[in-house]
Amino acid sequence: MGSNGTPGVDERAAGPASATRPGKRRLLVGSVVVLGTLLLTGCSTANKEQWKRLGLPVGASDRTEAVLSLWIGAWIAALIVGVLVWALILWVVVRYRKRDEDAPRQVRYNLPLEVLYTLAPFAIIGVLFYYTVEHGNQITAMSNSPQNTVNVVGQQWQWTFNYKATVDGQEGVWETGTLDKPAQLWLPVNETVQFDLTSPDVIHSFWVPAFYFKLDVIPGRTNKFELTPTKTGIFAGKCAELCGLYHSRMVFSVRVVTRSEYDAHLRELAAKGQTGAATGGQDATTIPGHGPEEGEK
Repeated sequence: MGSNGTPGVDERAAGPASATRPGKRRLLVGSVVVLGTLLLTGCSTANKEQWKRLGLPVGASDRTEAVLSLWIGAWIAALIVGVLVWALILWVVVRYRKRDEDAPRQVRYNLPLEVLYTLAPFAIIGVLFYYTVEHGNQITAMSNSPQNTVNVVGQQWQWTFNYKATVDGQEGVWETGTLDKPAQLWLPVNETVQFDLTSPDVIHSFWVPAFYFKLDVIPGRTNKFELTPTKTGIFAGKCAELCGLYHSRMVFSVRVVTRSEYDAHLRELAAKGQTGAATGGQDATTIPGHGPEEGEK
């Protein structure tokens, strides 16, 4: 019996338990606030900027805006669709939850609903397709007269860069990398560069994340693309296609410099005798400094 003589839970027994609930609730809320504050204050300015780009690195080419806007737009569209679907699911769960043992009224057709879930996906796909094509055309645009041309040779397992320019009377200079010393590609800032991609062995993929561009390097075919580096500095590059035993070491770097520094580097290559073009064909399966690939005669 309760203290007032009515049946129920004794207030003296229930009091301490009920009194602790607000305390636990306040503790939980306080913990969440503290944890959230720590997470937010622990983010550096660089991390915050990367969150705004949804994981993309800082862009360093004239293709940045087209790729970034398409990337952000696709995430926004996915979020809108996801929130709408989740909201409908929760609404149906709550609104039509089972209240008794009787079966609900059976409905065979609902024409407006069927029209909606047939047309809505086509509308979403149509909008995404339109913007993908529009931005894709901007990303893959080529000019008739690029200021610089580089033939990129992807081979097992390093990169060779042929600079198509006249240097000290020589037509073209080149440089290549090894597993011990990866290649470095030099480019002039704020000048258009056409890349001609070739391979003597298997499919590779030329990727510089900061340029927001990646393209396959396919044997027997020359793939081309063009862009303009917009920032000086050193940027990481890699092969993005599994190409064999030492794929993970098929990395390179890109050094974007001023025009005078670029010309000086080309003259250094010419002085070393690295003139003409190196295609990498006959030694494509040789690992410089390590001998032939294991198992080859």
